[in-house]
Amino acid sequence: MTTATINAPTQGWLSRSEAWLDEKGKGAWIAAMVLGFIFVWPVGLALLFYMIWSKRMFGKSCSHRRQRGSHVHMKFSAMRSSGNNAFDAYKDETLRRLEEEQDNFEAFLQRLRDAKDKAEFDDFMDERANAAAKEDEKEDA
Repeated sequence: MTTATINAPTQGWLSRSEAWLDEKGKGAWIAAMVLGFIFVWPVGLALLFYMIWSKRMFGKSCSHRRQRGSHVHMKFSAMRSSGNNAFDAYKDETLRRLEEEQDNFEAFLQRLRDAKDKAEFDDFMDERANAAAKEDEKEDA
């Protein structure tokens, strides 16, 4: 008996259905959605929303997503010590430097946005002042 058969009763039918559709690929998800729209439209709509929410609609394939699921584990393993003090010091310094560069870049972008906003506001105020001056000239004439 395989572990999938042993765990099958403990999993809900939704989990088993999702796993089965993932094994079959994106085409199976689309077929299930279309059939859901044909027979019971709320089911098709729910499948569509679920596919968009879980990014199954736009991913390369569903089986590819399962393999990528370990990226969270890789992120935390990057923060662990490698056992080599020189490498860990280099890694820590590089990460600190990259975070500092990211903060500096975000500050630069904010200054750029602020300068653009100020320039647009100054242009607006100049146009408004020119319009008021032209109106004053018309009243004087």
